[in-house]
Amino acid sequence: MRKTFQLRPEGKNPDRVLEAVKHEIRKYIKRERRRVLPEGVDYWDFDCRFGTAEEAAAPVHLNELTGLMDAVAKAAGPQFYVEILAKHGHRKARPAEAAADPLQADPGTAT
Repeated sequence: MRKTFQLRPEGKNPDRVLEAVKHEIRKYIKRERRRVLPEGVDYWDFDCRFGTAEEAAAPVHLNELTGLMDAVAKAAGPQFYVEILAKHGHRKARPAEAAADPLQADPGTAT
């Protein structure tokens, strides 16, 4: 998905437009995650870019998109650009000492 979203269309409430944009992005991500995984792939990962324009877009993490959209809307920005591309993800094994005893990971908790 590569798209520039207008936040101030004439005759529409900007808050409703922002919620519709968030819904469209969540729906796209959900649809991509439902695709069949190729052999040897653990999950679908996403490369994301966000900016006020396509030329100014910078790489961001998927979890940061909603906050960035809210920030642009709060600053009364007229538009923003979102790019979300699905890629193959491979899980990495945790180090043995981190997975051995989860209680020792946080010494501040007492049992």
